[in-house]
Amino acid sequence: MSRNPLPPLRFSLAELAGSLGDFGTIIPLILAVALVSDVNLPYILLFFGIWFILTGLYYRLPIPLEPMKAIAVIVIAGGIGSGEVAAAGLILGVIFLLLGYGRFFAIIERWVPQSVVRGIQLGLALLLFRSSLGFVVKDPTFFLLGIAIIGCFYLIARYRSIPDLSAIVVIGVGLIAGIAFYGVPPVSLIPAPQLVIPVPADFSSAFATLVLPQIVLTITNAILATSLLTRDLFAQDVPPKKFSTTIGLMNLTSVPFGGFPMCHGAGGLAGQYRYGARTGGANVYAGMIFLIIAIFFSSPQVLSIIAIGLLGALLIFVGIEMGRHSLKTDSLAITVIIGVLALVSSMTVAFIAGMALAYGIAWIRKKPGSTDKKE
Repeated sequence: MSRNPLPPLRFSLAELAGSLGDFGTIIPLILAVALVSDVNLPYILLFFGIWFILTGLYYRLPIPLEPMKAIAVIVIAGGIGSGEVAAAGLILGVIFLLLGYGRFFAIIERWVPQSVVRGIQLGLALLLFRSSLGFVVKDPTFFLLGIAIIGCFYLIARYRSIPDLSAIVVIGVGLIAGIAFYGVPPVSLIPAPQLVIPVPADFSSAFATLVLPQIVLTITNAILATSLLTRDLFAQDVPPKKFSTTIGLMNLTSVPFGGFPMCHGAGGLAGQYRYGARTGGANVYAGMIFLIIAIFFSSPQVLSIIAIGLLGALLIFVGIEMGRHSLKTDSLAITVIIGVLALVSSMTVAFIAGMALAYGIAWIRKKPGSTDKKE
């Protein structure tokens, strides 16, 4: 594929709206992790801000950052401490930094069928829909309000050729409602950093509990699927090894100081694009927002005042965007099976089953006398 010139950074209202497009995923995960474990919320936010800006300047595209979801879910479920989280981030940082300098992803791209990667994308879309249902149950009024706002802006933007600013309005309504219910959050300056130094036992525990479940998800969704989606959305061929390198660097420089393990993500890219992001300017906006919150409003109360129903509405439309692109596959049956398996089981099981299915079908078609062989 020919490589188009990278776009210049833009700082329009559309980019600002797009910068908020993945907040429905990031904020609930960060807040839940901070509430159940001893991780350092201000420094999680700080490093998200720093790396959002650096990523936008480096790629010049709205390449997102997200908490590593498998680690976040396991921490939320089990209350795992900051030592194990830091150990997992360091292990994964080393692994992905090394993989970014080798031929690993060239081999992976060659041997992993497109239908499998698209299946992982579809699975993520279905998981986003399922996550949004939890928000519907907890906050149906604001969920429906968010759906109405996004739908109205979609129609106006489509027929009047104006930017879709629905994400700005949705987040703004959420903040206004939160302040009305809970008051203005207090100003609380970020404390001095403290090194998080894992002990040897943290590394062994983190490898089995956190690293192994996360590594397949990162390779498939955060790297391969994100690379494929950049081609869909921007006609840019960003090699997977570049994503692997930045994932390695951001974790090695962040988690020792209290940051949470981070990666890129196809869902985040779809979300930022859906709400208007077209250049790395959206990342700079997102980074500035996180830096301001981290430095001046480090209490968990700041993130929790946004009505979760509105975040759920954002997730619905991110899932639609992701699902739409996942159907651009060379085998719809394999893609759908993988997506369903990811929803009912796990990304790891879906990936393994999808690989076996894709290669099994290819082997059957190549057998002499097979009725499935193309004429």
